[in-house]
Amino acid sequence: MPAMTQYPPGTPCWVDLSTADPVASVGFYQGLFGWESYSAPGGDGPGYTFFAPAGTRPEDFPGRVVAGLMPSPDVGAAWNTYVAVADAGAAATRVAAAGGQVLVPPADVPGQGRMAMFADDQGALIAAWQPGAFHGAGLVNEPGCFCWSELACRDTAAATAFYGTVFGWAPDTSQLGPTTYTEWRLGGRAVGGMVHMDENWPGGIPPRWVVYFAVDDCDAAAAHATELGGQVAVPPADAPPGRLAVISDPQGATLTIIKLAGDSAGG
Repeated sequence: MPAMTQYPPGTPCWVDLSTADPVASVGFYQGLFGWESYSAPGGDGPGYTFFAPAGTRPEDFPGRVVAGLMPSPDVGAAWNTYVAVADAGAAATRVAAAGGQVLVPPADVPGQGRMAMFADDQGALIAAWQPGAFHGAGLVNEPGCFCWSELACRDTAAATAFYGTVFGWAPDTSQLGPTTYTEWRLGGRAVGGMVHMDENWPGGIPPRWVVYFAVDDCDAAAAHATELGGQVAVPPADAPPGRLAVISDPQGATLTIIKLAGDSAGG
């Protein structure tokens, strides 16, 4: 697949991991996906880390990055989704007007762009990225790459109103067994999803955004995750988009791995 060179505003464009143990997290994901890593120089500790497919040289990272890692000593481990915006400040204003919270006000990332992090009106975290030199993931939808982001929440009507206001998304909702599934659409294109957390979901699970990564073989990847110290929360199962499983890394960050339907590679 050709490298991504731009993302229209309103499109998820980047994902990164917040973790208090960068060294252990890098080791887990290198083992799971075969990633190479490059750590940008930081202050007194580890800096921001970029991941790219196996064999990528540091000088080739800008066009081949697939995800990042952000050392966060005081925050629980979690994967974050960034949505491309034309103006991070305007996005923050829309978030506040829609009932969300601006957790990290718009700030410059020198030479790269401008970012902000929000909580929606149900508490799910989502970030915005106003691109400068860095537009987001260079590769997507291939094994070892980001391929989808999905909101799990209990009040889908409220979420529809919130994300419609903030990013201009329109819902396309269908029945999925006993519950519903929504594809977020922007200009007719699917840009993400939303699943309704019904009474079958444990009450202690908060609304959250979940990141999907494509794999060659879902069953093998899930088994390998446990060998690396992770856990399988939802075992591999077939679904319309492919065969998927929900796993967590040793630090507790949750992600979904999926062998995309129609992808002939792997098992």
